[in-house]
Amino acid sequence: MSDWTGGSFGARARCVLAPNAGPMTLDGTNTWVLREPGGSRSVVIDPGPTDPGHLDAIVEAADGRIGAILLTHHHHDHSEAAKAFAERVGCGVRALDPAYRLGAEGLGDGDVVEVDGLELHVVGTPGHTADSLSFVLPAERAVLTGDTVLGRGTTVVAHPDGSLGAYLDSLDRLHALAEREEAQVVWPGHGPVIDDALAALDHYIAHRRDRLAQVEAAVTALEADPADTLPRRVVETVYADVDPVLWGAAELSVRAQLAYLGRLG
Repeated sequence: MSDWTGGSFGARARCVLAPNAGPMTLDGTNTWVLREPGGSRSVVIDPGPTDPGHLDAIVEAADGRIGAILLTHHHHDHSEAAKAFAERVGCGVRALDPAYRLGAEGLGDGDVVEVDGLELHVVGTPGHTADSLSFVLPAERAVLTGDTVLGRGTTVVAHPDGSLGAYLDSLDRLHALAEREEAQVVWPGHGPVIDDALAALDHYIAHRRDRLAQVEAAVTALEADPADTLPRRVVETVYADVDPVLWGAAELSVRAQLAYLGRLG
């Protein structure tokens, strides 16, 4: 693990790090607390796990007043506390998936969320999950990416909810935002902030293309293997340098790549 502990960023953001570090969550879930200077209410993105100390720290970072809770996606480490926490602080939960909302308001690509002068633009970035969203904060030229782009390493695109084709399109969309300098920094859902969004997205896109080529080559070499064992055999070939504790997640990612290639049995 790194020495990432969260902190303050720009004039509008606090990152409160949840105590749920692990192989899939890195240092823990980043809960982002955003407030316009002079505003009276905050926006909370991904309140994370139901941990009383963490939720108290969010309230403290928000000075007690929260106008909205937004979710980047439904995964437990981002959304578990959302509904109960929203009821505690007296606001709604907005998400793409209706099952994770509290109140009538959802979220979708192109929406603009405004709370006391703070403005966030919603960007649909499916791929890690079908319901993944990112949020652009124009005043900081920052993009909050959830698990679509991590502060360290690369994310898992897990079949069947994850889709590699959608994910590659989402990376291209974020890359275009970075090229236009609408998003110069990344505030991720796990790991440290990234000061050069364009370089990070260049790396992510190249990494995905390289992995896909490796998987395609492995499939060709393993042509005689039974279809039901092919994903695991590809993992053993392509991810041989990865800690075996992560092979389960790697196999879900390989399945997404095989589906993209039309080779999933």
